Amino acid sequence: MAVCFSKLVAWPYKDILIYAKSIFSKSFPRITVIIDCFEIFIEGSDDLLANAESWSQNKHHKTIKVVIGITGQGSISFISKAWGGRTSNKHIVENSGFLNHILPGDVVLTDRGFLIEDSLNTVGASLYIPAFTKGVNQLDPLDLEKTRKIANVRTHVERVIGGLKQKFQILSGRIPLDMLYTDSNGDSLIDEITLVCGALFNLCPSIISHNK
Repeated sequence: MAVCFSKLVAWPYKDILIYAKSIFSKSFPRITVIIDCFEIFIEGSDDLLANAESWSQNKHHKTIKVVIGITGQGSISFISKAWGGRTSNKHIVENSGFLNHILPGDVVLTDRGFLIEDSLNTVGASLYIPAFTKGVNQLDPLDLEKTRKIANVRTHVERVIGGLKQKFQILSGRIPLDMLYTDSNGDSLIDEITLVCGALFNLCPSIISHNK
């Protein structure tokens, strides 16, 4: 089933990205994708190493983490395999196949938790993230405005993640360990489930309005 549904979570062709009406168009016309991650609670394990690798500092719980990307039309264009909650966003981006979709000149928008500018630069792409404010008394007005626009656009990927978890309650519960075991291809049942959920979500009416 996952193989069939995987075609519904597809990276759009460049000409579609250029000409399709996009939620990015007004503020960031060059953006290719917005990425973020979501975490799912998992059961504890007797394996101390597995527990350590799955411990999420963000959730203060054992989790798996999935990186997701959406297009300017609000559809899901990328879903990574599940990684332990301790795994950095940068590591997932670099080892999930995400960069294989990125072309020279592409722009990726995300939040400060994705320290991937150097990773994108290696393939000729750029990163938009909110300005770092730690140790800064006052942002430059231009940085402040750009940060505000980025925050407004990022709400769309947050809404998609929220909608995905609302429609598919399995993504909001606690996953049993047997769903995490991988086969000879490195795929797990939870990888197939998240992919199918993303595909079914794309078949639903978009939760993002393009009228504004």
